[in-house]
Amino acid sequence: MSGGAGGPGGGPPGERAGAAAGRRRPGGLVGGFTGGRSGGPAGDAAGGSVGGALGGLISRVTGGAKGGGGKAGARTKADLVTDITASLVVFLVALPLCIGVAVASGVPAELGIISGVIGGLVVGAARGSTLQVSGPAAGLAALVAETVAEVGVAMLGVIVLFSGILQIILGLVRLGRMFQAISVAVVQGMLAGIGVPLMFSQAYPMADAKAPGTAIENIAGIPALLAGILTDPQAMIATLLGVVTIVLSFVWKKVPGPAGKIPAALVAVGIGIVVAALPGVDVKTLQVGNLLAAVSVPGPEQFAGLADGAVITAILTFTVIASAESLFTAAAVDRMHSGPRTRYNTELIAQGAGNTVAGFLGALPITAVVARSSANVQAGAKTRLSRTLHGLWLLAFALLLPQVLALIPISVLAGVLVHSGWKLFGPAEFPKMWRQDKGEFAVMTLTTLVIVVTALLEGVLIGLAAGIVLAALRMSQTAIRQHVEDDTAKIVMAGNATFLRLPKVIEALEAAAASGKPRIRLDLTGVTHLDHACRNQVEEFTAQQRGLGLRVELLMPGEAKPAGDRAAAPVGEAQAPLPKRPVTATAEEPWGEPAAELSPWPTADAEWFYLDTRPLPDERRSSPVG
Repeated sequence: MSGGAGGPGGGPPGERAGAAAGRRRPGGLVGGFTGGRSGGPAGDAAGGSVGGALGGLISRVTGGAKGGGGKAGARTKADLVTDITASLVVFLVALPLCIGVAVASGVPAELGIISGVIGGLVVGAARGSTLQVSGPAAGLAALVAETVAEVGVAMLGVIVLFSGILQIILGLVRLGRMFQAISVAVVQGMLAGIGVPLMFSQAYPMADAKAPGTAIENIAGIPALLAGILTDPQAMIATLLGVVTIVLSFVWKKVPGPAGKIPAALVAVGIGIVVAALPGVDVKTLQVGNLLAAVSVPGPEQFAGLADGAVITAILTFTVIASAESLFTAAAVDRMHSGPRTRYNTELIAQGAGNTVAGFLGALPITAVVARSSANVQAGAKTRLSRTLHGLWLLAFALLLPQVLALIPISVLAGVLVHSGWKLFGPAEFPKMWRQDKGEFAVMTLTTLVIVVTALLEGVLIGLAAGIVLAALRMSQTAIRQHVEDDTAKIVMAGNATFLRLPKVIEALEAAAASGKPRIRLDLTGVTHLDHACRNQVEEFTAQQRGLGLRVELLMPGEAKPAGDRAAAPVGEAQAPLPKRPVTATAEEPWGEPAAELSPWPTADAEWFYLDTRPLPDERRSSPVG
């Protein structure tokens, strides 16, 4: 464990030494591991290709030893032990979830394990995030199931492959943080819209039954499902196993002592295996085949399917949803620990690399997942090693102990996913959002309902559109104050005047014109943004009223009003000339006094002095008075 980053224990040199040792002496696992970590003669003496690769992997992921000895070396050794322990915890959480997501997605269970392995070994080794764990996600199960039903499982690899390529491109052009600009209400609505169909769809396999189809059909079929459970003893046993799993998922973390640290899903799986082995119990168990045989590399026929619009839509949907879920999870995980923060563009590239590999092998799409990530943080992980090793444990378990997987009741996995669906739904978030912001609550609820009724993509798009409309309405808050003073109808506007507030602006202008006063004063200096539509409306109104002989005084945004300023604000090039006015002063026209007696420019005490900018007759000038 000695040596700094640039010494014999530092990263790639140690990896090369371990690999070389493995080539020379392929039999020594421990020696190769040691050689991979230290790069010293131990690797040369004992070798071991597998151990050398594993040791090199640990050296690369942890960045080499952190110190040359003493306390730094002790900390590094302690961190290594903690990371290995944490990786086992994550593995135990990930195993039932990987299998359950695959079953819920309508694909062989092996594909879920393959995606979990890739999420660990490929995404986990990348530098985007430190403690975030990736793998097949329950949030995409409904979308995958829908896609597989529409285009077939053979096309899944192509869809995931090109989704991964798009993610890499988005990361390379530095659009990773773009996904953080999506409204929180839309994100929570999306998660709730995913969670509700997931719960109802998994209620059927929890009773060893088959789900009818769409979310609405699944919800409508619940009464018939309950009636069937009450008349079938085996279905009742399966359902009880699922219910026990759900209850354990909620309460197990409250169990005191070391037992409480065991993942609830693993406890439920153990109980399910025991119950399924009892005499007279005949519940459906998981059917797991050969892991390598499940690999299905896309061929020319599958790539030809890219001409199908449904496939292109699925690629774009997978890209957006998987990227958003991964980066939102990254933000959530960053709040759980005080270690290095996520580099969003790098993490997006890492997710893309994982999906590219998963697609090439015909496996499920990969995203970052909250349950496994939080388990990793709570287990005390310090580096990327824990999330990387969990993929290695998944691979070893699936290759060496596949017969154990065949003992797991499907109803238990369904119960795990019902709990995941409830967490995604997050019913407490709705009243919380109502108290915080009723407009965002409407967006959140709309997104959820549309996803449940239609599909994920449609719901997200409508939710985004609703969020944009809400933001636009709030940004277009325009305050308009109207009053009549002597012979002048005054309008003062402030805020953001956009086309969304155009009806309100027109109403105010028409009220000023209908007042019958000879002068109209429009003060828009308090407007922070005046868009093209409102500007045109104001200028057209000004020109129209001047053409009718009224005197319109207009102050546009950005115009200063210093006393004695001779500059007049133009309101447009094409302006109709005023008709000649009589020059004799009257009670109604106090501005008709001779120019010799009044200054041709406003004085310091003038209330309005940015007036009608067209020249008056040469023989007389007038000055406004308050």
